[in-house]
Order: sequence, then C-alpha cells, then structure tokens
Amino acid sequence: MSANIRILCVSFFSAWRSRCSSAAGRRGRCICATIRRRASSRQSPRRPSRYPIRAATTLNKTRHDVAFAYRNGTLCAEQVPLEDIARRFGTPCYVYSRAAIEGAYGEFAQALHGRDAMLCYSVKANSNLAVLALLARLGAGFDIVSGGELARVLAAGGDPRKILFSGVGKTKEEIRLALEKNIHCINLESAAELERVAAVARELGRPAPVAFRVNPDVDARTHPYISTGLRENKFGVAHRDAERLYAKAAAMPALEVIGIGCHIGSQLVDPAPLAAAVERLAALAGRIEAAGIRLRHLDLGGGIGIRYRDETPRPVREFVAGALAALGDRRGSVIFDPGRSMVGNAGVLLTRVEYVKPGEPRNFLVVDAAMNDLVRPALYDAWHEVRTVREPESGAPGTVYDIVGPICETGDFLAKDRALTAREGDLLAVMSSGAYAMSMASNYNSRPRAAEVMVQGRAAELVRARESAEQLFALERIPG
Repeated sequence: MSANIRILCVSFFSAWRSRCSSAAGRRGRCICATIRRRASSRQSPRRPSRYPIRAATTLNKTRHDVAFAYRNGTLCAEQVPLEDIARRFGTPCYVYSRAAIEGAYGEFAQALHGRDAMLCYSVKANSNLAVLALLARLGAGFDIVSGGELARVLAAGGDPRKILFSGVGKTKEEIRLALEKNIHCINLESAAELERVAAVARELGRPAPVAFRVNPDVDARTHPYISTGLRENKFGVAHRDAERLYAKAAAMPALEVIGIGCHIGSQLVDPAPLAAAVERLAALAGRIEAAGIRLRHLDLGGGIGIRYRDETPRPVREFVAGALAALGDRRGSVIFDPGRSMVGNAGVLLTRVEYVKPGEPRNFLVVDAAMNDLVRPALYDAWHEVRTVREPESGAPGTVYDIVGPICETGDFLAKDRALTAREGDLLAVMSSGAYAMSMASNYNSRPRAAEVMVQGRAAELVRARESAEQLFALERIPG
C-alpha cells in the first residue's frame, strides 16, 4: 500500500441550536479526518506532502443569523447579551463568535473531505491572535502578506510548514525571515521578485520553495478595488509570461519550484469566475509539467463572499466543487485561501449612540464608532446591516437616519438611510464586521483602536484591550 492511513479525531462544537438547548452547553462531537501521507523519497522532509483537513461529519451551521440573535428582547452573541459586553468592555468594540468561526472552517473542511488539500486562512481578513490560534488548533494553515503577519501567525502557534507568503512587495528582510522559519512556500508575483528571492536564498545557503501567482485575466465580477485577477491589476505574473518564468526558476539552484496559484478577487458570490480561472490555471500547469517541471500543489485562491445585504452567495461546497471539477482528472494537492468567508459573519462592531441629530434633509445618529473602526463603507461604499441591540417592536416604522461617527470627514459614516428606533445611549450592532474591520482600523483623529472580545457559549473574554491615549504616542519623541 503506497500510503499510510492515520485517523485523527478532533473535537468540534456541536450545532449551535443543540448548544442552546443544553443546560451545560457542552461540546464534544468527535470529528474524524483521514490523513494520507505520500511515501515519496523526492518529497522535501520539511514540508508535508499531504495536508490534513479536519473534516466535519457533523457540521456546525452557525452563522451571524444564529450566532447573533435576539433572545428575551436583546441581541446576543451566542448566549451573551451584547448589553453585558458593552457594560464590561465599553464601546466601541468588536465581538466575535467562536462557534461561527468553527462552523465556517467546518464547512470548508467538509467540502474538501477526502481530498489532498490544505486550507490557508487569509490573515489580512482578521489577524487577532485569538482568531489565528483558534484556526491553528482546527488545523488551518495561513496565507500571509507581510512579515508582521508572519510574526502574528507564529505567535499564535501556527505551523510554519503551512504558511504561504503572498503579496507583491516583499522586502529582503521579510523573505529572509520567511526562509529562516521554513515556511511552506513563497508566492512569486514578478520577475524582479524571482531574482530577489533567489539572491536571499543563496545568501542563506538553502533553496527557497516557490510558486508563481499567475494572473489569469478573469473578471471576478466584484468591486474594482477588490478585483485582483484582471490583466490591469498589480497582482501576479501575466499568464503569457508564466511558462518562461517557470523555466527560468526551475533552472536556478537557489529555488525549488513546488506549485502554481491564482487569486481573482474578493467577495465572489458566483462560483463561475473561480471555476473559469481554475480551468485556465490547470491547463497552464499541465503545459509546465509537460516541460519537466513538477508542481506539487495548485493554489486556487479564496475570495468566497458572504451575505452583507441582499447578496446570495452560493454555498462554500458549490465553490469548492466547481473549482475541483475545473481541474478535470488532475488529482494533485490543492490549496484554498479563504478569509472573509471564515470570519466575516462571525463578528459585529458594537457601538453606542452619542447624539440624535434631526435635520433637513437628513437625520443623523452620531455614534462612538467611526470610519477608523470600520472603513469599508467609506472606502468601498459597502453596506453593513445595523441592528438595535434592544429588539425593536414589531411593526415600528422608525426614523430614517444616517449613522455617522465623530471623525472630521464627510465620508465618516457606517450606514446611510436606515430606518431605526433609537435614542441617545442606545446600543447598535454593525453586522458582518468580523473581516476587514479591525484589521483595517487606524488611529485617525488620534482615536484609540477599539477592544476585541471573543464569545464562547456563555463566556465572553477580552482578546485585545482597548488602546489608551498614552499608547497613541508611546513611540514618539520630541527632539532636543
């Protein structure tokens, strides 16, 4: 038999509704995953040839509509009232549901069950150490784009052999650190980067494991700021140049070519663009391998969308099935790099109304959160659902408000034209704030960044303290 079989059992949360009905709130469904390891003498000993996916046989379906729900007249995160979280930790603050993150991971794991695959969570979506540590324990790898993200993943207990280093602007220092930590792969995004990685590898006296991110020139049909797979985008190498660059890389002793990848964009709601990109990538991989260059993995990217408003993204299993079908009869290792779909609906931004400001032609709710806490509405004109923490009365019409922050910018808004019944001091929850919220936060207007809280069943724990005013300038010095 060419492969040894090991059975690992991991404990996942049982479904959220079962948790709610359990007096003890116990977990403990045993999830089994079969891990096969290739017995090939050609395989590098420091990178596993098979990537364990801990697949759920009982899938936790928790999403924001269950993880964040009204109970006894108040909005709760799992079983913790958001009012209690505001009382303990203040506002604004980000609140994450552990069960929702586990459920999202389980959805991917189940879709990939039985396949030689690795899930590499896209750290840029939410880089809190508690989130990273949770995903590392579940078996995830990580897709990083900076030395800082590498440091975070390692601090959270991530396995360096499951780290991909992407991004168009890696410095020599970042490349050196990645190679010293023995990460799985550096994704090359230009001919110049090819030369730089080879030079650093020669200095270190060790071959660098590399793959090229190829730009497939496929329209992701998403916001232009988060479309990454078109010819005019800055990401990846041009499809027409890929075979030449692979031949060059394969001839360099300082490099070890191990894969190929693509990523076409974010917030995809239709599997068709991803499948089209994968089909093109697989054909290219076939030509590269026909030239004698072995590719151990195909990195199919991420970008699967979530529901913010009225989007109807297809289930994760359909994205995965479509991508795998586009590979045809190719049975090699595959990698997916989900980010938003892992954590986006697992978080809310909790904020308090400071002032109610009637006006003509617009009414305003001025809250204590701002564009520095959630920049997506200002940057992308993104829509986030906003709920009152106190459950509204059925049929109450409310008043139409723009929900704005204290920052001195007209573009400082979290939502526009929302019918709400709210008064000064009320709490609001900005939904679907688990991704690209805190990770894109800033100190603009010298505003301390908000606290982060992780909820698990009936427990809420501070996972990042609120910044103090003193911390805003702790690294600054007044000369002479």
